[in-house]
Amino acid sequence: MANSLSISAAEGLPRRTWRRDLLKHMRRYPSLWLGSSLLGLFGLLIAFAPLIARYPPNQQNLAMRLKPPSAEHLFGTDELGRDIFSRVLHGGQISLPAALIVVTISLTIGGLLGAFAGFFGGFIDDLIMRIADVTLAFPAVVLALAISALLGPSLNNAILAACVVLWPEYARLIRSQVIVARTFEYVTAARSLGRREVGILLRHVLPNTWTPILIKAALDVGSIILLVSALSFIGLGVRPPTAEWGSMVALGRTKFYQWWVATFPGLAILVSILACNLISEGLRNWLDPRT
Repeated sequence: MANSLSISAAEGLPRRTWRRDLLKHMRRYPSLWLGSSLLGLFGLLIAFAPLIARYPPNQQNLAMRLKPPSAEHLFGTDELGRDIFSRVLHGGQISLPAALIVVTISLTIGGLLGAFAGFFGGFIDDLIMRIADVTLAFPAVVLALAISALLGPSLNNAILAACVVLWPEYARLIRSQVIVARTFEYVTAARSLGRREVGILLRHVLPNTWTPILIKAALDVGSIILLVSALSFIGLGVRPPTAEWGSMVALGRTKFYQWWVATFPGLAILVSILACNLISEGLRNWLDPRT
């Protein structure tokens, strides 16, 4: 009798659906969902730029030069009559992938070097950390400018300069996480079972150090977008006439009355960085065990 009552009572309770769980998750972590929505929408617009934009990004029409925003040209035109809306969308195909490539390469190289340095210590730790210290001794923007100027202006060189600047940060962060994690009991248990040191590092230690790494990686995507745009702004990044946000802002830096030339690519940089910062904050709130 008691069992039948408990079963009927359980059946009478409202069932939790995936929609309810999703809404609860969205209310609990609004910054994560807002940032993901912004970046996802931006990514869709950029991915389908050839279908959305009415004009090719490099198509010139001197008869329509420096026209303000209108129904024909949503973001206006630049000094060569090129459609700024089309150039903003196509410029995102350079800035966003470049930032993702830089973060992926820096995370992989810096993560592996920092993990080996923190886990094995000794000479390996001293060598890797001294190289990282020398790199971090220079301001990031100044070092990136020097490398780009030395190698010459191009997107590949800008990506290389950004990787050189960023990898030591991941190396030091993962090293600190690994130094703490290697003292845990599961590492001692794995050693007692005869596991190899490299296997313990890759299979047991690293998977428990990814929370701050993911948060930093999401934040760094926005930082690298700004860095690549800054290099292009001063002529050390993407070469004209390729559409890129930083070079587009540079074209409009002296056109105060034609405000649309620099405003819309600047807004694209702002929105993408804001989305990455929101995602980083949301990941921190989601992955933090205290919350």
